[in-house]
Order: sequence, then C-alpha cells, then structure tokens
Amino acid sequence: MGKPTGFIEFTRELPADRDPLERIKDWKEFHLHLPEDSLKKQGARCMDCGIPFCHSGTLISGMASGCPINNLIPEWNDLIFRGLWKEALDRLHKTNNFPEFTGRVCPAPCEGACVLGINDPPVTIKNIEVSIIDKGWEEGWVVPQTPERRTGKTVAIIGSGPAGLSAAAQLNQAGHTVTVFERADRPGGLLMYGIPNMKLDKKEVVLRRVKLLEDEGVTFKCNVNVGTDITAEQLRKDFDAIIVATGATKPRDLPIPGRELKGIHFAMDFLTANTKAVLDPSGKYITADGKDVVIIGGGDTGTDCVGTSIRHGCTTVTQLEIMAKPPLKRAANNPWPEWPKVYNMDYGQQEAAAKFGDDPRVYLTTATHFEGDADGNVKAVHVVNVEWKKDEKGNFGPQKIPGTEKVLPAQLVLLAMGFLGPEQPLLDALNVERDQRSNIKAEHEKYTTSLPGVFAAGDCRRGQSLVVWAFNEGRGAARECDRFLMGETSLP
Repeated sequence: MGKPTGFIEFTRELPADRDPLERIKDWKEFHLHLPEDSLKKQGARCMDCGIPFCHSGTLISGMASGCPINNLIPEWNDLIFRGLWKEALDRLHKTNNFPEFTGRVCPAPCEGACVLGINDPPVTIKNIEVSIIDKGWEEGWVVPQTPERRTGKTVAIIGSGPAGLSAAAQLNQAGHTVTVFERADRPGGLLMYGIPNMKLDKKEVVLRRVKLLEDEGVTFKCNVNVGTDITAEQLRKDFDAIIVATGATKPRDLPIPGRELKGIHFAMDFLTANTKAVLDPSGKYITADGKDVVIIGGGDTGTDCVGTSIRHGCTTVTQLEIMAKPPLKRAANNPWPEWPKVYNMDYGQQEAAAKFGDDPRVYLTTATHFEGDADGNVKAVHVVNVEWKKDEKGNFGPQKIPGTEKVLPAQLVLLAMGFLGPEQPLLDALNVERDQRSNIKAEHEKYTTSLPGVFAAGDCRRGQSLVVWAFNEGRGAARECDRFLMGETSLP
C-alpha cells in the first residue's frame, strides 16, 4: 500500500451535501465532491488488511456482504493515494460497467464489509468510486470503445434497467450485435424512472452513458412492449439469443378497507410520473403540493417518496415502518462483515427533519384502513402500533396492540412496500418456466431458462434486490449468452 499507516493517521471524511433547505427547492443532485488532496487521504485509509472482504460479494444472513461485482477496491484506493487517476479508472471499469450509477445509488455493502470497519469507521469506498468516474468523464477519459470485430450474432435484451444495460455493454464488447427493447419512452428502467433525479441525474448521468453505449454500437428501441408491439415468437425468430431483464415491477399492494379511494397510489407510479415531469415540465404528475402525505414503507423507495413530496411542497409527511427502530450500533446478532443494520437518516429523512423538525418515520406501526370523504377521496389513514411476536398458532409476525390506534390526516397515500416479482404477461408469452415466487427459473451463474437461447438476469430472476446485484447478473448472463453463441467465452 502507498500509505501503510494511513488508517491510523487519517479519519473518515465525506463531502458535505448541499444544505437540505436549499436543495429541496430544485431537482439537482445533492452530493458534492471532496478536493483531490482529501480524497488521497481517504484512499490512504485503505489498510493492508491481507484478506479484503470489501470485494467478496457474498450473502450473509440474506444480506449482501462486500461488493457483488467484485470491484478491485484496494487497488484503486492505492492508485488514488498515488495520484494515478486514469489507472484507477481503468481498474474500476474492469469490473464495473457503470460506476457513476453505483457510486450514487448503491448502499455500499463494500463499506459494511471493510476490515477497518471492525473497530473504526470504514473507508469511504463509495465516495472514492464516484469521484474516480466523475473525474474520468471530466477529463475526457471515458470514450466509446467500439469492438474490433463483429461476430455476426444478434442478441435481443428485453429491459434497459441495470441488468439489461450491463448485459448489453458486455455482449457488445464481445462483438455481438445487441438490440435493447424498452417499453418506456427512455432507456434506463429503474435508473431512469425508479430513482429520483436528485439522487441520479437523468440527462447528465444516465442518458450520457446510454449515448456512449449507442456510440459503441448498441441499439435501443424504446416504446416497444415485447408481447404486445412485437411478439415473443417473432423475437426468437429474429435473434440468435434473448436476455430477459425486465426487473421485478409488480408492486406489493395493501388490501385493507378503503383501498379503492382516490389519492392512494403505488410509489413507483408517483416517482415515474414525477421524473417524466422533471424531464418534460409540460407532463402531468401526481402532486403532493399542499397535502398531508402518508408513505407506507420504510425502505429506499419510501425515502425517495419523502424527498419528492417535500419538493412538491407537501404540508406534512409521515413514513410508516412496520419494523422496529434499528440500534445506533451493530447488535450482537449483527456482527461484521454482515450488512450493518443500524439507524441512520437518509437524504429524505434529513430533508424532512430540516423542514418539519423530525425524522418522518414512525416505527412499529401499520395501517388498518383508509378513510375517505364524500367525494371518494382519501382523507385519513387509521394506524395502530404493533409488536413482533408469535400468535396463537405459533406464527411469528407483527401483532396489533389494542389501545394504540391513531388517525393520521392524509390526502395522498403512497404504497412503498416492495415488489412481488416480475409482471407475468411477457413470461406467459415466452412460456418460460418460473419458480414458486413467480420469478423466471434460472440458476445463478448459469442464467439459462427452460428455453434454449433465452437467458434471465436481475430482479426478474432473483426477485427484488440491489442495483449492484442486477449489474452482477447482467454481466453473468452476458458471459453465459456469449458461451452459448460462440461455444466459449472470454467475458468475466
């Protein structure tokens, strides 16, 4: 390592974000960068730990531990310390097709597995990663890499989200002719419409990379719904192989009394319409302006709904979380290198606290029914506290606590409770085999479905997961697809 004692000499430092009360006035990204000298010191904190768990990319207790795409983290940390930025970018791109995406939206399981994190704050891996790629774009180092030869083989990729984009990038570099089909009006899938602009800028970040892929030879066909605008059968005739990367977009509903009332929406409908309106101000969207907003679900999507609602000008915002409030430090049953299940305030909660005075999350709380007005609009959410214990049948789960009922005013309710799996019409049209959870049945690291020449990657195969796991699967499916087409593969 360039600085063997760096982890002793330097403390963890992250750049300050834009002030919450200022950033809620616009849709611009809120993260800032550290000066290069400070980044060098942060790179120097990467210790010569012997076994770097940060890029192990495994599952422990059902959670990611280390980087799922096996980023060469100690190598580019060392290169940053030595001021070798271009070399660091080359090492970063060796395992990661889109570090400007992961550096912005990945929850950084690498940092949760950092060896330094056993007894000190971990290395700022995510911030270093995004700083490397952003400098690469600024310096003009990120340029189209056109394949030297074409194989004559054609591949259709259904879905342009994280898995589809990474598969397209890899297969194109292998020399295959790749066409990506996207039913939305712009490429990017979750990256385009599932994540708000203030976390991941659409024009300056997402579409910039899409343009680079197009310059490298990838074709994108938007507004094409496979199974409707073109049949699955025709696609199999026209292409030598197919990768299905449609994500897990079937939202979890909340079938309680009053669900039919107006003003209750799935979170992804709310976020998608908003991003479209940000890109095209004449577009219609679901507004939170002047409303009491209740968001049901405490995950990242719920947080995005908080930040979006505040930017609209909501009167109040409350986020219901059925789980208990996490501890401030790792619990005894959550040891390193597991993902640390600890309390923190993400950007949306920080903004809510700055504007309204407190974290908007209410823990151990669930909705029992929605109340409407005479015109069929939602006006309140009835909630109750819960405790997690076994019921009379011995099943462990949330049990309502009598006497804790409350009524929350709400003219807008957003359901952000996760996803149940992929939408089924396309899979029915393909007649592909599925598992018990309705996901496409395909073994991890093989990605082959029940149909020869048809592969599956990302959330449509594994279920709802992290963006970085989708990148892992897209790259893996590309490798196996290349092997199927050519009889061998040099893709990682």
